[in-house]
Amino acid sequence: MSKRLLVVDDEPNLLRAVAACLRAEAYEVSIARSGREALLQLAEAVPDLVVSDIRMPGMDGYQLTRQLRGSPRTALVPIVFLTAKDETVDRIEGFRAGIDAYLTKPFEPEELIAVVNGILSRVERTHSQIARLVDSTIVEDEPVTFQDEELTAAEDRVALAVSRGLSNKEIAAELEISVRTVENHISHILDKKGFSNRVEIARYVLEQRHPH
Repeated sequence: MSKRLLVVDDEPNLLRAVAACLRAEAYEVSIARSGREALLQLAEAVPDLVVSDIRMPGMDGYQLTRQLRGSPRTALVPIVFLTAKDETVDRIEGFRAGIDAYLTKPFEPEELIAVVNGILSRVERTHSQIARLVDSTIVEDEPVTFQDEELTAAEDRVALAVSRGLSNKEIAAELEISVRTVENHISHILDKKGFSNRVEIARYVLEQRHPH
């Protein structure tokens, strides 16, 4: 299944070059010309990874990163800075804001691809390990019963699917609902339970089935 990437940069030529480079690797690429435009796209769908410039009018890359890290929906989305700012202080501020990698312009396509592939492979391995952990203790078709009954039946089903390590697209296909609906359910679960990520949802499902 093709991974979805969002590239954010206010330079049209650079934006086209980066998008073309990533599309050549069979990634599904969306583009945004500002931090604000990126947030609008992220409100519609959460990508698998974001590549962003730092210097942009209005909201810069640091502000965009802090916005993403501050929201449960996007807190775990990997972020790569691709920027002309190459001072050590810029790198430090980027990593403090929560980015995963820092590349400088003019960029080397092979380096960008290697970094993106590496990050996404690591994320996939993490999801697979969680899925194996969950599958070793949960029968997939057994319904989940939550103790506090705060979640709706639809949210219960999505929570169970998350605990099995399924992606939003896979959950949507299995439950025959839209990806946007899946994202909304996950957002509601995170909000209701005070969780910050999908791992906590998986742990919650496990604890409800196997209370101490």
